[in-house]
Amino acid sequence: MLQLVAESDGSELAVQRRLRAEFPDNLVRTALLIVELRRKAQVKFARAAEMWFDRQGLEQSTGELVARHKAQRFSGEIWDLCCGVGGDALALATRGSVTAVDRNPAACLRAQWNAAVHGQHIAVCCADVTQIEPRAGLVHLDPDRRAGGRGKQVRLEDSVPGLEFMEDLTRQWTGGAIKLSPASNFGGKFPEAEVELVSVQGECKEATIWFGSLAKPESFRATVLPAGATLSGHPMDALAPLGPPARFVYDPDPAVVRAGLIDLAACQLGLTRLDSSEEYLTSETLVASPFVRAFEILAELGSNDRELRAYFRAGNFGEAEIKCRHIPIDAAGVRRKLQLEGSETATVIFARVNGRTRVLVCRRCPSS
Repeated sequence: MLQLVAESDGSELAVQRRLRAEFPDNLVRTALLIVELRRKAQVKFARAAEMWFDRQGLEQSTGELVARHKAQRFSGEIWDLCCGVGGDALALATRGSVTAVDRNPAACLRAQWNAAVHGQHIAVCCADVTQIEPRAGLVHLDPDRRAGGRGKQVRLEDSVPGLEFMEDLTRQWTGGAIKLSPASNFGGKFPEAEVELVSVQGECKEATIWFGSLAKPESFRATVLPAGATLSGHPMDALAPLGPPARFVYDPDPAVVRAGLIDLAACQLGLTRLDSSEEYLTSETLVASPFVRAFEILAELGSNDRELRAYFRAGNFGEAEIKCRHIPIDAAGVRRKLQLEGSETATVIFARVNGRTRVLVCRRCPSS
C-alpha cells in the first residue's frame, strides 16, 4: 500500500478516494502520513524512502551529515539514550556496538526497523533513560525538547530528562556527548565540557556538549558542514580590530556566531569588525573561507528609505535579498519600496558601523 501511495498521481484528496475504495480509513491515513514523512526526511537521510518516522521523531532526529560527524569521536561500546527514530544510533553503529534506549515502544521499533534498512544491528532497550545505571563505554543523549505535547523548549531545565540528569551524566560516564538545540541556554551549564556548534549549509543545527574522554581541550568549537571546517578556542582568546566598510563585507556562519568565535575568526582570516556589537566583518581584499559568506560592497548608504530607493531606481536590479542581525527591519516592507525591474540581484545589508546604522548594497561573491 505504501508503494501505491508513493506512486499515485493527482491530488491528495483524489488519492485518498481511490485508496479508501479498497482499504480502511485508518490504514489510508497512516500510509499517507508515512509517505509524507519519508518525503520530508529526504533532506536528512539518503534512504528516507525506506525508513520509518513519526512527526516528532523526524523533527528531532539528527540528520546523517551531523550524526556521522559526531560519531567519529566514538568507538567501542556505545549507549544512545532517547534514541528516537535512530538517527544518531545509525551513525554510531558504524563505530561500535550500540544499545539504543527510549521509553517509547514505538520509537524503539522504528529505530530497530531503520537499522535493518541500513543493514546494521543495534540492541534496543525500551526503558526510562533515567533508570539506566552508568555502564562501561560511552554515552550519547538526545533529551526530548517537546515533552508533554508542548512546543520546542530551549531551556534545558524544561527538557526531559532535565538539566540535573545531564549534569549527572557528565560526572557518571567516562565520556560522551549531549545533543542540544543551538538556541538553548547551555551557556555556563557545563563549565568542564567542550561545546561544539554545528551548521549545515548555513543553518546552525546542533549544540553538542562533549564531556569526559570525548572532550577536546578547547572550550568552544564551530564546525561547518559539509566542508568539515572547524574553528576552536575561547571567545576571549582574540579581539578583532574595528573599522569602516572596505571593499568586501562578510556574514559569518551561524555556528561561528553562536559559539562566540567572531573575533577569533576575524583575527585568523585577517578581517575587521564593523562594530563591537555587530557580527559583520570586512576587508579590502577578498577572503574565501567556509566560516564566512562574502559580498562585494557596491554602495554604502544612510539608513533612510530615500537614499535606498534612489539607488535602486538608478540601478538594474530585479531581486533584492535583505539581511540584518541586530537592527529591526521589515524585510518584506523594504523590498516593496524598491524598484525591481532589472536583471541583477542585490543583497542589502543593514548593519551598525561605529555605532550608527548604515545600509550596504552588495553583490554576493561567487564562492559564497
